[in-house]
Amino acid sequence: MTPGLRDGLSLITSRHCKRAFLDRVVPRDALAEIFLAAGHAPSSRNTQMWQVTVATGSALEALVDALCAAFDRGDPPRPDYANRPPSLDAVVERRAGQAVSGVLLAKGYAAPDPAAARAHFRDNLRFYGAPAVLVCHLPGNAVPGTFLEMGLFLQNVMLGLVAGGLSSCPQFSVAGYGDVLRLKLGIDADRLVVCTMAVGYADEAAPVNRFVPQRAGLEEYVQWRD
Repeated sequence: MTPGLRDGLSLITSRHCKRAFLDRVVPRDALAEIFLAAGHAPSSRNTQMWQVTVATGSALEALVDALCAAFDRGDPPRPDYANRPPSLDAVVERRAGQAVSGVLLAKGYAAPDPAAARAHFRDNLRFYGAPAVLVCHLPGNAVPGTFLEMGLFLQNVMLGLVAGGLSSCPQFSVAGYGDVLRLKLGIDADRLVVCTMAVGYADEAAPVNRFVPQRAGLEEYVQWRD
């Protein structure tokens, strides 16, 4: 393995979701450079249909207040799209269960009970205290291929953040409050909210940031044909 390949693979494998952040401002110019590089993601006929709205400072504080108020009122999440099939096979369900349990236990909950799950979900709406949040959105007529292109762009963003000493956590859960996001951040009503992403400098002393879910082995998703 060449040093260049080793460094590139190390960057990829070092990325994982962080759920506790330091109270440290994320430089706008750093984010701008990362977005410019991430924009080199492939898209059909170079359409580049992804868009990002960045919230920091007072705009982020107002957004968190509105999201938590909606949650506390009991407003149900209404995401703009489904992010998973209605049923999962046993292997996938096991992975999902282990990930949820691992995060809750790492956050100090004795068991993954409904009260713990509710507290964790509300913490999602606070973006885990991150000082910067990205709201990632597409045209309302987006199709599966458009989502693929957004995913390629977002992976570039997350790897760029790692390279810049920053961390992130992409969140479909917050997209369930798309109307709040659109209203508070001035996003057009016809835009489809794909996800949010908490961004900042990780608090590496927080136990939750040391939890890394186990990844599937090659034999689980690669087939070789000679």
